[in-house]
Amino acid sequence: MRFDILTIFPEMFVPLTSYGIVGQAVRKGTIEIHVVNIRDFSDGPHFMTDDRPYGGGDGMVMKPEPIFRALQSIHKAAGEYRVVLLTPQGQHFDQSLARSLCTLAHIILICGRYEGVDERVRSKYVDMELSIGDYIVTGGEIPAMVIVDAVSRLVPGALGGERSAVEESFEDSLLEYPHYTRPQVFQGEAVPPILLSGDHEKIRLWRRTKSLGKTLERRPDLLKRASLNETDRGILEELQQSDSTSIATAGGSESADSNGSDEIAQ
Repeated sequence: MRFDILTIFPEMFVPLTSYGIVGQAVRKGTIEIHVVNIRDFSDGPHFMTDDRPYGGGDGMVMKPEPIFRALQSIHKAAGEYRVVLLTPQGQHFDQSLARSLCTLAHIILICGRYEGVDERVRSKYVDMELSIGDYIVTGGEIPAMVIVDAVSRLVPGALGGERSAVEESFEDSLLEYPHYTRPQVFQGEAVPPILLSGDHEKIRLWRRTKSLGKTLERRPDLLKRASLNETDRGILEELQQSDSTSIATAGGSESADSNGSDEIAQ
């Protein structure tokens, strides 16, 4: 799989391509990453890539010509590709979308800066607009890194274990179960005994229960699109009943405490 990243700060991508899972995948040839400096395609001695907006207003807008020329310079890989603009106006990027992008042969990422790019770039050359969240960052470079990292790890051969990318948070619209390693006891807290039992089926069920419980507690919205079987639904029902019982018990305790206090006062 090939990524081309259009940016005015190519040096920002050196760590991405040199370290970690992405760097390893680059060295193995599993993925290719080409960083294209938009300034190399600008006019004039000052390599200007931005200008004042028509109609007035604060900030600068990235000019269309350098971006167009940079796009023209890229040799498209064989197979399906997309030109992606990183922008707050874009579709929210999530794990499902990462899996969809993983099926492409080539992704071209345009990193906006300042007030954004000239609208004619967006309308004429962009296939998809993506946002990594409802907050503002100083440019499209960090969002581009997020997308490259998330998509790259799904490319076959990028991760060590065959199931490494499958057994992770969001892969089945659930948060991941807790993990433990040595030492067996740390600051008085021991590893759950079931993980030491060697009973793989019980361990699998424990992990699934913890995953469902954590999702129910922290991200219940994810459960609406999760693929749940009858066992999962039974576990969720038990967890919800348990929560209801705990709340009712807590309420009863407060009432009893209050009554006790009244009796003492009398």
